[in-house]
Amino acid sequence: MGFFEKLKNKVTQQTDTVTEKFKEGLTKTRDSFAEQMNELFAQYRTVDEEFFEELEEILIGADAGVSTVMELIDELKEEARRRNIKDSRNIAPLITEKLADKLDRTGGDASLNMQQDEMTVILFVGVNGVGKTTTIGKMAHSFKEEGKKVVMAAGDTFRAGAIEQLDVWGERVGVDVVKQQAGSDPAAVMYDAIQSARSRNADVLLCDTAGRLQNKVNLMKELEKVKRVISREIPGAPHEVLLVLDATTGQNAMSQAKTFQEATDVSGIALTKLDGTAKGGIVLAIRNELDIPVKLVGLGEKMDDMQPFDAEQFVYGLFRELVEEQAEESS
Repeated sequence: MGFFEKLKNKVTQQTDTVTEKFKEGLTKTRDSFAEQMNELFAQYRTVDEEFFEELEEILIGADAGVSTVMELIDELKEEARRRNIKDSRNIAPLITEKLADKLDRTGGDASLNMQQDEMTVILFVGVNGVGKTTTIGKMAHSFKEEGKKVVMAAGDTFRAGAIEQLDVWGERVGVDVVKQQAGSDPAAVMYDAIQSARSRNADVLLCDTAGRLQNKVNLMKELEKVKRVISREIPGAPHEVLLVLDATTGQNAMSQAKTFQEATDVSGIALTKLDGTAKGGIVLAIRNELDIPVKLVGLGEKMDDMQPFDAEQFVYGLFRELVEEQAEESS
């Protein structure tokens, strides 16, 4: 059984809802990427140096990151030589296989670190405007749907309207929001939130933070103080520090990730607005160049469109037509 058949079988064993969400959420990237790939296969019938140069340009244009793409091209050349692949159409499964490997190279680290016997604390960090509050609201909805008791902490006390925005989400999804006045100490908000969540026997505490990047030293100090208060009250917490990035900002998201990585221990990425970009290759760049797992992806505007990241669903969402076409040919 070829890679495309295996991929199709594995993906179709999962729920249709998840597969459809990845399919719909990746429409812009797939349309752009598939069109360029089809042109590549039509233009170059044989796998040669020119073919790889053109493929390199397509991948860099999709925001997959220069060093990641160079590494990928080298691996493809070596594997094509080893398997004696001459026809360009026959290299398509190898491209998807290598992409899936790079996205899922450390196995199961894409799942959230949920605690079994105590409250799970998740800290959300990121600059203003990336969809941080919306991500928190959608995650609150998701956890509540799983039957968990959720509390949200309005730790962004600096941005005008941030507390009110989280409040609106709280009302919308039916989740309590712990807050203080604008300008309050975020660490004090976190302390109150932990006490409040404990008194409510909450399973999950979702914490918003300020996203000011003007001064990295202040950002570091602020996040360190917040984390110190949380870990003092709950040893081992926060159990996740999720950096929220906007997929539509491309390489700018990479520079934000590097800044936050220096400022705090980021355990995973929540990538929003993936449905709004034709350059979904940014997922590959983040995973490879920063060595941070992408744990959540935003695939649309609906409440349940923030989905756990799945490397195979992602690759299938990109190459869907090609996968199905070749899987049928070989069956």
